[in-house]
Amino acid sequence: MGRITARRRVIRQQVGAPPQRGEDIVTVEEPLEIRVGGHALAITMRTPGHDVELALGFLISEGIIRSGEDVQAGRYCAGATEDGVNTYNVLDISLAEGVPAPDPSLARAFYTSSSCGLCGRASIDAVRSRSAYGISDVDTVIDPAALAAMPQRLRDQQAVFDKTGGLHAAGLFDAVSGEILAVREDIGRHNAVDKVIGWAADAGRLPLAGTVLMVSGRASFELTQKAWMAGIPVLAAVSAPSSLAVDLAAETGMTLIGFLRGDAMVIYSGAERVAARPVATEGSAA
Repeated sequence: MGRITARRRVIRQQVGAPPQRGEDIVTVEEPLEIRVGGHALAITMRTPGHDVELALGFLISEGIIRSGEDVQAGRYCAGATEDGVNTYNVLDISLAEGVPAPDPSLARAFYTSSSCGLCGRASIDAVRSRSAYGISDVDTVIDPAALAAMPQRLRDQQAVFDKTGGLHAAGLFDAVSGEILAVREDIGRHNAVDKVIGWAADAGRLPLAGTVLMVSGRASFELTQKAWMAGIPVLAAVSAPSSLAVDLAAETGMTLIGFLRGDAMVIYSGAERVAARPVATEGSAA
């Protein structure tokens, strides 16, 4: 799997048995510096792959762009090291003509860890970005049975997790058909979401009304904000949401679902969107 995984020597130890030397497959974690117009904006720790999508999703989440049409190109910077080697860890995004450059105050002078995409922001008010897409009036309705099936369907798509056990996943589902539109994995949960949103931006699918964003971990304030910025009306997680995530979902009109496991779930906001569809009887309209 190229730069996504790596092999490392390990010693396997079991109580009561002699140690055994061997190898293990681990998830690769490398920095990605995101530049806009040649100027550094942020550094995030991520699993290599789908880097342009990650950058697009990040720029949408920050409110710098509204869609894929706001970007002209993305390219890795040659000569990223003193020796002139391209590490494929520096990505420069060129904005389309007429799209304003990001405010210099948005630049993050330190790296973002793989577990937190908002670390270092001065205050919660500073990250409460204004979305270009309203979701409070989106009339998406999803059947609880369809929601209950999503965690396993997402898990079935996690090819790299099967090898390493060390990746988060984000999946975008069609709320009506249940079709999986996109799945991305990354060592950082926020990166996985950015990659999915970036995929949608590149495909010209924003805003993402009529979709469900499913994440393999908890639902943080940041992931809720990212869903809002992309116009996603339903966010579902297999684990717990935070208090700020619940508050933001209620404020923006998002449906937020946590502890989605088996046939059970907890709905924290927007319960009106979760409703069983009537079963069609013979002779009635489906």
